[in-house]
Amino acid sequence: MTKYKYYFRKPKSEIIKDTLHWLLVAGAVTIAATSPYFGLNLLKNFTRKKKYKSKQVYDAFYKLRRRGCIKIEKKNHQIYISLTEKGKKKAGWLQIDALRIKRPKRWDRKWRFVIFDISQLKRFYRDAFRGKLKELGFYPLQKSVWIHPFNCRDEIELLRDFFGLTEKEMRLILAEDIGKTDELKKIFKLN
Repeated sequence: MTKYKYYFRKPKSEIIKDTLHWLLVAGAVTIAATSPYFGLNLLKNFTRKKKYKSKQVYDAFYKLRRRGCIKIEKKNHQIYISLTEKGKKKAGWLQIDALRIKRPKRWDRKWRFVIFDISQLKRFYRDAFRGKLKELGFYPLQKSVWIHPFNCRDEIELLRDFFGLTEKEMRLILAEDIGKTDELKKIFKLN
């Protein structure tokens, strides 16, 4: 009787996401070309960690290179793999897409307001920013004033940097006493 080994395959887009994330975290990767096995060992380590087949990882690198997301250069017996500007933007979108606000065990009884005034010239950014606030669980008090009960400073700073917004265009305000909050507590399911 023959034994079959079944692989749970992630979609190709997942492999590309993981590869972009890996390069974003690692920065530029340098492979010593003097040892022909070093690059293979690095590839094996990545495949072992994520349970991908070597060919899948190779194909992902090839596609990213062909799309202009990564740059592979050989200088002085070393191979350098790094994200291009296009690759950094793509990796940034993936990072923003995975962004979540953690719900703590105990609420600190403070409210976080995000207020923004993004010009008509940046309408796409304004709409995308508003959509991401909604996705993160913020509640709109007004068109450009959104509220959330949990700590989200890091997430908002990441969004500010990603969208290239200034302090004048977007602010995070922390408040304890905002008046009657019964309706907001129901919306956020707070005690």
